Amino acid sequence: MKITPAHRSPRAQGNRIVVTIASLSVLLAGLAGSATASAASGHSPAGLVISTLTTKNFGEILQSTRTVYTLTPSKIACTAKCLSYWPEVLLPKGSTKVTAGRGVSVAKIGTIKRAGGRLQVTYGGRPLYWFVLDTAPGQVRGNESDTWGKWSVVVVKPANGGVSTPTTTSTSTSTATAGGGAGGIGF
Repeated sequence: MKITPAHRSPRAQGNRIVVTIASLSVLLAGLAGSATASAASGHSPAGLVISTLTTKNFGEILQSTRTVYTLTPSKIACTAKCLSYWPEVLLPKGSTKVTAGRGVSVAKIGTIKRAGGRLQVTYGGRPLYWFVLDTAPGQVRGNESDTWGKWSVVVVKPANGGVSTPTTTSTSTSTATAGGGAGGIGF
């Protein structure tokens, strides 16, 4: 005799429902986790999000998962070694859109084309960079001068309504050091 759904016991049918619900729960949890990770990283499916973050020492600064900086270059170009300390804020491959998040002027966000066709994010026409020693949102360890020039955090609204003036820590070698100082480039 062939067993059909009509012949199954109510208990067996109940177990199938529990297994199906459990499977759906695992699937939905996985999807929610990936959506949360994407949102937490500051990335959107269409591109990269630049937003502001309020800090005690600087006021509102630009960030995209970490603090971003601009460079006032020296006579030594920022090439491979420099970029190992100061990675460019690049759009994900295939993306052409920067999203202006909370506190960011859409009119000031843009991109420039880099080697290999990648797009680097700009703010107020200035290319943006991350600093490798900033490992969490709000850290500002790269407000400094080094071999490649003067690196400044992008201050959108200075702390306590003050005027933003660059303050840097100088280094005499090409290695990056933890800088500090309550200043930055104001926009």
